[in-house]
Parts: sequence; C-alpha cells; structure tokens
Amino acid sequence: MTVLTRFLKSHNMRPADVPIWLFGLAVAALWIMPFIWMISTSFKYPGDVMTADIEWLPRRVTFQNYVDIFTKYKVWRWTLNSVIVVVASTFLCVLAGALAGYALARLNFPGKKALFFLYVASLMVPIEVYAIPMLLGIIKVGWANTYQALILPSVGNVFSVLIFRQFFLNFPRDLEDAARIDGAGHGLIFWKIALPLARAPLIAATVIIFVLNWNNFLWPLLVTFEDDMKTLPVGIAAFTPLYGTATQLEGYAMAMAGVTVLSVPSVLVFLILQRYFIQGISSGAIRG
Repeated sequence: MTVLTRFLKSHNMRPADVPIWLFGLAVAALWIMPFIWMISTSFKYPGDVMTADIEWLPRRVTFQNYVDIFTKYKVWRWTLNSVIVVVASTFLCVLAGALAGYALARLNFPGKKALFFLYVASLMVPIEVYAIPMLLGIIKVGWANTYQALILPSVGNVFSVLIFRQFFLNFPRDLEDAARIDGAGHGLIFWKIALPLARAPLIAATVIIFVLNWNNFLWPLLVTFEDDMKTLPVGIAAFTPLYGTATQLEGYAMAMAGVTVLSVPSVLVFLILQRYFIQGISSGAIRG
C-alpha cells in the first residue's frame, strides 16, 4: 500500500477527490499569503519594508512598530470602544435575529412572505444608499459621538434572521405540539425549547455578526467626530502611509502592525468556533 493510498484511506477520500483537494489547498495558500506578508512586515524595520527582493521573513525583527502604535496613538481607547460596540451590537443583533427568524419560520400571520422578501431584498441595498439619511437622523436626535449611534444601526442585520429562519424551518413540530399540550405559548416554546436547541445557528450568527461589526469602517467613520469615540478600524486608518514624505516607510510598518492587531480577534473567534459555524450555516441547507 503506497503512502498516497494510506493517506486517502485515513481521510475517507477517493482518488477522484485528490484534484479537488489540491485545488482547495492552492486557494488556501493564495488566501493566506497576504496575511503572512502583513505579519512579516509588521516586524520589519522601516528601512527593510521597501526592498528590491521579496522578503517573506524579516531579516531583522523589531517590536518597535507595535510599541509605537500603542504609545503614539489611542489604540487602547479605540480597542475598548470596539469591544463595547461589538459585544452590545452582536448580542442585540443575534437576539433580534433569533426572534425574527422564529416568527418567520413558525408563525402564520398576514404578509409574512412579503416581509421575508423585503428582508432578502434589503441585502441588495448598499450602505452608501442609506448612510447619509441615517447619519442626518442620528445628528438630529443628538446621538453623534455616542455608543448608541454605533450600536443600534447594526442591530437589524439580516444575516442572523436568515440563519435562524432556515434552522427553525427544520425544527421538529412534535416538540411544539407536546409543549402546546402542556399549555405553553409561542413565547415559552421559543425561550425554553427552540432557542436552547439552536446552538449551532446561534454560534454561526454570532461569528458572522461579530466579524462584520468588528471590521465595520464606514458607519463609525461617519458618526464619530471625536478621537476618543473612534473604533479600532477607524483609528487604524491614521496609520496610512503618507506618500512622498519621510514617514512613508515608517507608515507601512506601523500600518501592518495595526492591521495585525485588528485581525487577531476575528481570526481567533473563527478558529475557536469554526466547527459550530459550519454546522450552523449548513443546518438549514435542506429546506428553503
């Protein structure tokens, strides 16, 4: 038995699966290359960034770029703002998505199909269309430079609604019937039976909404006018290299250090919860 045959047998793969596996491996390598370059550049001296030869690993390693972004800029404050905004908005968004998804999947009420169509259609509307009207409304009520201005607009994210709806469409009706015999209503069924069994879509929605909110840039940029209220993505924009100046090389290294700090939470959340994330995404794949 050859090494390849043993490998295929141990991974329950057929010979026809090898090209697909190699293609996926090549795509994964292309995806991770910019990430490796980003981390490598963040540990380089400014003079080692723009070189004629590509250096995937730094010849000289320095932590000064990370020291500079935490001492010269308000990274700790921006990180705290991001944590507060992301935790609150993710919790509220997932809760609202679970409630709306359960209603769209299990309840019968007039206009349910039209409402679901509007939910799906809203995915095609870019934020640039409604950002300015929403910003004017936020300013008019006096919420500019506040946490509620950063949190509340992201609560109505449609992705969590779609994930929970697909899961609750496959929810066993026998459990609902048994609960109704005991006198439970829709509210009690949702909180005591449906939601505790929705762990996979709950984690999948949490991961998606967390990453979207953590990396959100345009809305925090528009609604925050003070440096102390910036979130981390908006604050890191200050590290952008200044072309044609002496700080251009330093800016590249610091920008890579800042983006590395920004990407760590999203990567960790996905790596820790990836198994449940895949289960949650595929839980409603059979029925539409």
